[in-house]
Amino acid sequence: MAAAALETTTKELNQQIGLTSDDSQFLTFNLGEELYGVDILRVQEIKGYTAVTRIPNTPSHIKGVLNLRGTIVPVVELRTKFGMPTIDYTTFTVIIVVVVRDKVMGLVVDAVSDVLNIDRKDIQATPQFGARVDVSFLNGIGKSGDKLVALLDMDRLLSDSDLAENNTAVTA
Repeated sequence: MAAAALETTTKELNQQIGLTSDDSQFLTFNLGEELYGVDILRVQEIKGYTAVTRIPNTPSHIKGVLNLRGTIVPVVELRTKFGMPTIDYTTFTVIIVVVVRDKVMGLVVDAVSDVLNIDRKDIQATPQFGARVDVSFLNGIGKSGDKLVALLDMDRLLSDSDLAENNTAVTA
């Protein structure tokens, strides 16, 4: 009986803040004009961009590493990873610290947008563009009002070789 009361209380609290049991929360951010989202449960923190230490012989999308309260965190520039042109960083440029396969990583993005509640029924499968276009790093496309949000699959965003190269660079 206590479990049922707790479940009812949780549902009531979620309804008060506008979150239904079919909702998922996503931190959204911009890369150029495009809007991307990452599951809020994967986000550890958001920090203003600070200089990172370059690591030799890493792919161009690996920006380097930073020291986050004693933990060395590899930093990936998503613009480069997605093949977008690089831009000068602004005061809005941030590093989103996330957990990827039990590793802490930083993602450089143009700006953080919002935290959105997206109902599961408003998330559609990622369209297939053929064999030449890899969209395996997307969980789907979410619709929030008139916005479309590309929802990232954090476990597939970085390849195994990216994580291995980062591990080697950090421990070397």
